[in-house]
Amino acid sequence: MKLDIFNHIFPRAYYERMLKVAPNGKDMHKRVREIPCIVDLDERFRIMDAFGDYQQVICLGSPPIEVFGPPPVSTEMARLANDGMAELVRKYPNRFPAFIASLPMNDPQGLLRETERAIGELGAVGVQVFTNVLGKPLTAPETLPLFDLMAKLDRPIWLHPARGADFPDYKGEKKSHYEIWWTFGWPYETSVAMAHMVFEGLFDKHPDLKVITHHMGAMVPYFEGRVGPGWDQLGSRTSDEDYTLLLKKLKKRPLDYFKMFYADTALFGARAATELGLDFFGVDHVVFASDAPFDPEKGSAYTKWTIKIIDSLDITPAQRHAIYEGNARKLLKLD
Repeated sequence: MKLDIFNHIFPRAYYERMLKVAPNGKDMHKRVREIPCIVDLDERFRIMDAFGDYQQVICLGSPPIEVFGPPPVSTEMARLANDGMAELVRKYPNRFPAFIASLPMNDPQGLLRETERAIGELGAVGVQVFTNVLGKPLTAPETLPLFDLMAKLDRPIWLHPARGADFPDYKGEKKSHYEIWWTFGWPYETSVAMAHMVFEGLFDKHPDLKVITHHMGAMVPYFEGRVGPGWDQLGSRTSDEDYTLLLKKLKKRPLDYFKMFYADTALFGARAATELGLDFFGVDHVVFASDAPFDPEKGSAYTKWTIKIIDSLDITPAQRHAIYEGNARKLLKLD
């Protein structure tokens, strides 16, 4: 079986509520509304049937729930989303074996309550978070307790990038041009979030913490030299803060912590990047994902291209099985 663990959907009730709360969505919000199978189940099932023994673990698409407004708006929308995805799993278990909960990240207490409700009562296999919370890091004091809770529950965190055109490429500009905010900004966002988790000491505090990074760990595998020997010299480039003390406090090299993340195969058909990520993270920390349905064919191309690459890799059948479903079943605790 091919178990796709990072792709996106909008339950109908959530989608209709989203249109009312933000009727004039722009950028990514505009993008997600143009894809029929993100809501239309008949179209989605038609696409999925082309891939044989294939199932999807479902989660919401962009934008992050907190952009729709402060609590109680965000809190209510998170509940609506999770109730909707849980219903889809109940109705179509052979299509959607599990769902990933969404959280109101701008509601510090509400996000913890919704995590426990979604996992404990609705059966979510983990939670999706975006790489920043309205411009603040995930490791800010108000959201840091989520990592403690997820470590306690022993459930994975899916890390999805978030950045918009309002984040300029240069200080002297008011916006990002040419969709640079997406093409290069999103991998940067993911890499930055990973770095904050590492240097916050989350993996020393919770050695078994499970974080699944979208798009094969973003920039990290390509920049192994900077992450490794480069960050072994942490503090040598900083004059207003003594980062050497932090380096001494960590139990491992920074590079070793980055290898503790999990990474998915959603690379839009980039074979060399797939091979590089496998080499960096190791087969046991790589899981199959397509990022459907955001491809040029509106639902099929990324899945098709990703499967073609995995099927052609010079790996053993056991390793291929691990990537397609074995690793995910362990992480998500699926039968």
